[in-house]
Amino acid sequence: MPHLVVQYSANLEAEFDLTDLCRRLCDALAAQPAFERGGIRVRAVRCDHFAVADHAPENAFADMVLRIAAGRSAEVKSAAGEAIFGVAEDFFAPRMKTPHFALSLEIREIQPGTSWKKNTIHPRLKVG
Repeated sequence: MPHLVVQYSANLEAEFDLTDLCRRLCDALAAQPAFERGGIRVRAVRCDHFAVADHAPENAFADMVLRIAAGRSAEVKSAAGEAIFGVAEDFFAPRMKTPHFALSLEIREIQPGTSWKKNTIHPRLKVG
């Protein structure tokens, strides 16, 4: 963990490289001491069907949800949230200057006993 999902309106693809956004967000998470790079997953999911506010065709959104294991302090969660949101704000700066864009982030904690994982990436990254 952490896993970050970015749902975005399809009309953003003509303006932005969403793979680049995923990589930037991944690096921002890896820079947080509480998270190991081997557990980080960032994915962007295009939403082809959406309605935003007054249905203006130029309206767009990027909604981020960060799922993390329970037990991290409020300070750790706040630092991660600020880092992620800052990267996204910078990335979407041209859209942030318009009256047609919504950017959001929510952090969700996964409670013990409600998540199952196997990860063969961790050992590879810990070598050396």
